[in-house]
Amino acid sequence: MQDDDTANPGMLWVLDGEALWKSKAGTIGKACADCHGDARASMKGVAARYPTFNKELGRPVNLEQRINLCRAENQHATPLPYESRELLSLTAFVAQQSRGIAIEPDADPHLQPFIAKGRELFMQRQGQLNLACANCHDDNWDKRLAGSAITQAQPTGYPLYRLEWQSLGSLQRRLRSCISGIRAQTYDYGAPELVELELYLMSRARGMAIETPAVRP
Repeated sequence: MQDDDTANPGMLWVLDGEALWKSKAGTIGKACADCHGDARASMKGVAARYPTFNKELGRPVNLEQRINLCRAENQHATPLPYESRELLSLTAFVAQQSRGIAIEPDADPHLQPFIAKGRELFMQRQGQLNLACANCHDDNWDKRLAGSAITQAQPTGYPLYRLEWQSLGSLQRRLRSCISGIRAQTYDYGAPELVELELYLMSRARGMAIETPAVRP
């Protein structure tokens, strides 16, 4: 399904994202394409280096947050809600321009403390089941959990179409699902902890190709 764009359901969101890319938005009636032009050129390789450090905010932002910052600052438009079809579609469209490109996290030294925090969260036991991300993805990778192979936590394909969801979803949705699964308190979408965890996971995936929109069980 993933390898055939005509069978990959995630491509429906990519097509919506392409339409949104060209659509005027905000009080000044500006489209993404008005600044960035042809996404095939301007967005090529972008998803392979996110999350990146935002100097104005003094912290890392992921691709969804960067899109919303652009909307607010450059289009004077309302930020799109997390997991909304519009934000997922735009993110998938932008990320799809990097498909096949190797992940190369931002080398900004300001990111190092945040990567370390993400790694700390990955190793931290939490919840009623007293499990850490590492207990599954480092200690038991390639074994089975509910019939699905346990991965090494390399997020190469987000936003991706998950058969369990029957929809496209972000990496943060998957992280929140895992945290809920170990019966721990989940973080809100966009929380610094989730962005730091994303940052660490992308560092683990260095050199692997972007697959967006991937398809998973």
